[in-house]
Amino acid sequence: MTLGSVLIIDDEPLMRVSMVDALKAIGYVVQEASSGLEGLERLRTSRFNLVITDLRLPGVDGLHIVKQCREECPGTEVIVITAHGSVDTAVDAMKSGAYDYITKPFSMDELLLSVQRVCAVVALREENRVLRDALEKKFSFQGIVGKNERMRQVLEKVKLVSATDATVLVVGESGTGKELIANAIHTNSARRNHALVKVSCAALPETLLEAELFGHEKGAFTGALRQRQGRFELAHQGTLFLDEIGEISPLVQIKLLRVLQERQFERVGGNDTIEVDVRLVCATQKDLRKEVEQGRFREDLYYRLNVVPVQLPPLRERREDIFMIAQHFLETMSGRNHQEPKALSRQAREVLLQYSFPGNVRELENTIERALALAQHTQEIQVWDLCGQSRCPYAGGEPQKGCGFCGNQESRRGVKNGAMETLAEAREHFERGHILEILNRTGWSRMTASKVLGLSRKGLWEKCKRYGIVRAGDDTDSEKGEENEG
Repeated sequence: MTLGSVLIIDDEPLMRVSMVDALKAIGYVVQEASSGLEGLERLRTSRFNLVITDLRLPGVDGLHIVKQCREECPGTEVIVITAHGSVDTAVDAMKSGAYDYITKPFSMDELLLSVQRVCAVVALREENRVLRDALEKKFSFQGIVGKNERMRQVLEKVKLVSATDATVLVVGESGTGKELIANAIHTNSARRNHALVKVSCAALPETLLEAELFGHEKGAFTGALRQRQGRFELAHQGTLFLDEIGEISPLVQIKLLRVLQERQFERVGGNDTIEVDVRLVCATQKDLRKEVEQGRFREDLYYRLNVVPVQLPPLRERREDIFMIAQHFLETMSGRNHQEPKALSRQAREVLLQYSFPGNVRELENTIERALALAQHTQEIQVWDLCGQSRCPYAGGEPQKGCGFCGNQESRRGVKNGAMETLAEAREHFERGHILEILNRTGWSRMTASKVLGLSRKGLWEKCKRYGIVRAGDDTDSEKGEENEG
């Protein structure tokens, strides 16, 4: 079994051979180079966990090697060897991205200890990458992340319907990811090489929406200075995504129904019939069945749109996904800013899991973006970075105006919409808080916590499920299995 791959760059043959022999003897795969140029060539042709380079080299020096590794081999760490008295230069190398430095003269034991420490970090990073990729493969689809059972069923349905031309109606609260579903359907359909055209039906008044969807002829209305194609024409052979479909007027509903039935329409102010081949995906926050019952939405159009319904659960009903989605945003945003992903502090993870997220995934995304902006000079994201307030209740202060986390904390203290909690609500609030406190104090050992609380392990699991108590990184199904075994 190999411990890792190492490249040694040193122009002193005796020193180089000594390091090669010492590392090979304990299981490392080692290559060597006698100059900086030769070392760079080996870096271009082979992959290494670690580079050990002398700082002073003929031609290309060790500092240049460090910078090239950062740019071209970000997964490779560098140890710099420097002569006694050149510590300032070694510090410059560390600032450029070197992981460690060793000052000559040094013992082989000192070198091996440093190499083992660095390779352990590289191995752990690779293990995390493999695990993350496996989770992404298992629990994500086209940027939609989740292991919640309802969400898994949604993604399976999306995969199946993507291969067809069926009209899809996506229903869910604001911020649940309706547009992401439309993107996934189009990207995985036979129409992916054609346009995906998006229209927000709530953003335009009736007359403008009609012209936006179906186009208009020159002079059709004031301001129509030239002929214009509508979104249906632009989406020909592709997909048209109509967001907030429940907001369209009766007139637009009639024209939309005709397009769905006959695949043809006329531009506003025009007489020529235009035929189109468009796959329709619609989204709404409203219950269109109720809208039909109250006479605000045509029943025949509803059935035309509701061929394949996709109901997206709000984030508060898929709490086991919160930390996974937060991690996804952390890594994506950090990569976009060329930064190492930051970790969430324990308290920050707990607050994320407790928060109700009325704005759903979009609010979580904005929360993580704000936290990264505020935590630029710290290793961990703290709870006050999440809410953007340094003195919120979570940080031991008073409620701050406009802070959702503060409002959420206040609701947990017993005030909801200005009314006091009932006795049953207060009892549940206390019980949830007490269970969470005991779990935290016992390091989330369910066996120990159940004994302290006077519950069976199964009883504790049922309480956690009822109150949505989930620790970051826990797999709900595996917890259930563990409790049933107990």
